[in-house]
Amino acid sequence: MSGGVDSGVAAARLVDQGYDVVGVTLHLWDYPDSPDEKGGHGRCCAPEDQYDARRTADALGFPHYTFDRRELFRLRVVDPFVEAYLEGETPSPCTACNRTVKLGELEGIARRLGATRIATGHYARAGRSAQGHARILEAKDARKDQSYFLYATPHSLVEKMLFPLGESHKPEVRAEAVARDLPGATKGESQELCFVGQGDHAYVGLVEERADKARIRPGPIVDADGRVVGRHEGVHRYTVGQRRGLGVAVGKPAFVSRIDPSTGTVTLGDAGDLLAREVDLEDVHLAEGATLPSRARVRIRYRHEGAFGHVLPLGPPGERRARVVLDEPVRAAVRGQIAVFYEGDAVLGGGRIVRVGAEVAP
Repeated sequence: MSGGVDSGVAAARLVDQGYDVVGVTLHLWDYPDSPDEKGGHGRCCAPEDQYDARRTADALGFPHYTFDRRELFRLRVVDPFVEAYLEGETPSPCTACNRTVKLGELEGIARRLGATRIATGHYARAGRSAQGHARILEAKDARKDQSYFLYATPHSLVEKMLFPLGESHKPEVRAEAVARDLPGATKGESQELCFVGQGDHAYVGLVEERADKARIRPGPIVDADGRVVGRHEGVHRYTVGQRRGLGVAVGKPAFVSRIDPSTGTVTLGDAGDLLAREVDLEDVHLAEGATLPSRARVRIRYRHEGAFGHVLPLGPPGERRARVVLDEPVRAAVRGQIAVFYEGDAVLGGGRIVRVGAEVAP
């Protein structure tokens, strides 16, 4: 429970359905440690949010517990987030958090509390394959669907998951929270990374605060022909596809098309340079009973509806590597993001993008 609208309504619906509910909040980050570029603070794990989660549990008549997982979150999410930007990648911390912190910890806590099911406020649904294997499905509300973030849910946990909001649209959920007079019912919806704070480039301050200073070094900004058009103060300040805040003027619309951390070079190009036909993946996770699909709908980032393509294994199965060759080029496939495979609306698996290619490799 986050203290927000979604987890509150999810809990209320479970109470209505007769479940014996226990509320759990994971304390992951101390928000005063997240300065943003305007001098404000992020809101992750703010005391009032934990307080609202407890108030919601009290109002609905079930116990609530808070567990401190700050050190685990730092080691498994924040430190890799910083490292990814130093390596010129654009990380996906929400998938990392679900994969390496939240879901595994909740499974262990549930076991200790004697709970047999685990419910969250994610917009996703639970289903089964034709062979009877548990599957995570896309939510009814396509705009809010969060199945992408759950692609690597442990097999043992998928069987136990409940998604009370999976058949609902967000406006319905908010209206229900207001009608039930739940604490936090009128809270605004966060659009930021929970541990970073506000602003498009707020992450820069976090990276510079926590990174080894020797790894932050200036370098050249070059155009597509390799001509130096400016200088930068560190590759971590840029992401592939970025257009604003480049610090240079080249007389036409320009985007970051490539980042080379080994030389510290940021390359600019036009919109066409952001198109990709293939991506290579590592750390591929597959749903229980699933094999690497020869063909699938693939979402290369959270807000991507998906594009169809072929999925090819790379190396022996134990290496968990794959290549996705798309039917048509897609824009802004980025190293560090996650590509997730779907069969219909069912999540089959996914992996971390480690190489992006404009043309199909031989």
